[in-house]
Amino acid sequence: MDLVYTEAEEEFRGRLREWLAAVLPGLPPKPSPDDWPARRAHDTSWQLMLYDAGYAGLHWPVDAGGRGATPTQHLIFLEETEKAGAPYVGANFVGLLHAGPTIAAEGTAEQRARWLPPVLRGDEIWCQGFSEPEAGSDLAALRTRAVRDGDDYVVSGQKIWTSHAEVADWCELLVRTDPGAPKHRGISWLAMPMDAPGITVRPLRTLAGSTEFAEVFLDEVRVPVRNRVGAENDGWRVTMVTLSFERGTAFVGEVVACRRTLAAVAAEARRNGRWDDAVLRRRLGRLNAEFRALWRLTQGNVGESERTGGVPGIGGSVFKLRYSGLRQELYEAAAEVLGAGGAFDLDREWALDRLSSLSYTIAAGTSQIQRNIVAERILGLPKGR
Repeated sequence: MDLVYTEAEEEFRGRLREWLAAVLPGLPPKPSPDDWPARRAHDTSWQLMLYDAGYAGLHWPVDAGGRGATPTQHLIFLEETEKAGAPYVGANFVGLLHAGPTIAAEGTAEQRARWLPPVLRGDEIWCQGFSEPEAGSDLAALRTRAVRDGDDYVVSGQKIWTSHAEVADWCELLVRTDPGAPKHRGISWLAMPMDAPGITVRPLRTLAGSTEFAEVFLDEVRVPVRNRVGAENDGWRVTMVTLSFERGTAFVGEVVACRRTLAAVAAEARRNGRWDDAVLRRRLGRLNAEFRALWRLTQGNVGESERTGGVPGIGGSVFKLRYSGLRQELYEAAAEVLGAGGAFDLDREWALDRLSSLSYTIAAGTSQIQRNIVAERILGLPKGR
């Protein structure tokens, strides 16, 4: 595992830093978390700036509209934009990190030409329609049906935890196209237009008070067969491509953010006198060591991705499993530093982050599922019954 950056990679880092220093001071302030139209406009405006500067879809293949950058260059991009306090992908999350890379890897030439340029420019927003009320962690148990009717699929069912559904133009949707097949077969991956008749979106409010995702009800929604990515009933394999991207690189910027937060927590402990607690100091020291190790694991996963053609490997599950728990431990330590008054003051950023951290052991595959993946696919242990 080579953890040394080349001269060319450091030159790339320098140019990126110069560009960020020039453009970030002129950005407008972040809108209110409750104003979704404003949040969409803010996020897509930033995406267009990235596109115009040549940083959109940095690691996507050139024939998919990207720059064909190496995974290491992409890692540098994520690291530097987070350090500089640049806007996160926000509402563009699913399109840029999930649907777009999946279509680039699995879509036809026509599908790539139709969907990838609007994702890169920020013209269209995607949401993810995977989980269902009775098929969350056991994704293959999904029940949403798609019945072929000529050139369309007629889709009926319900999705839950559908990220950014309230502002999305398209949905990467998993449906069951062969109910008689074993549950991991008979699934297809569709691109569903969110303005199609028969779609009802009901936002879900989180513990922190935001509405990042929604329930989506589908009542005989017609989706053209040409919107299917991959072969009919091959959706589980296509989905594994999607999830490899989700678990491989999606949390990289957040690791950088957590390391910055940890430094701020230590500074606050020194300021308010809690640094005198030797147990707390050891706790923060251990967190620092673990986040540094997690960053090294990230670099190792990126190195593997370079050797395998750009698709993240199953090592992403190891990363995601430890990151989810470590993030929760970080904000528990932050609550200890803030004390009882600050820890429950929702006007404090760390207090809200502590609430949102609870979801990370569920989002992008629960920790139990990640442990199964690690046990069966990395360690070679037998499947549980």
